[in-house]
Amino acid sequence: MITINSYLNEPKLFISKADILRALSNPQRLCIVRNLSKTEKLCVNDMKVCLDESQPNVSQHIAKLKAAGIIYGKRDGKNIYYSLCENDSAEIAKDLIEVLFTEK
Repeated sequence: MITINSYLNEPKLFISKADILRALSNPQRLCIVRNLSKTEKLCVNDMKVCLDESQPNVSQHIAKLKAAGIIYGKRDGKNIYYSLCENDSAEIAKDLIEVLFTEK
């Protein structure tokens, strides 16, 4: 028997999943998460090169990914290195990246 989840009964569940998808719906943020899924950590300068974006733009993308609970930063000297969180949001993001970028 299939269980049907209802938005009316579980709005927080659907809202939290939509927040993750919204955070990943930008090509630059998708690129950041994809690269972080392949390496342990990246700093803003690494992301700037990958994205061909200015530091302020990269910082805005990082803020949205942090707000969605997908990445976190850890200071090391003058740099902040970002990694994927170890939570459901990051797992969903990694699974989605794998599906989207698997060559068939």
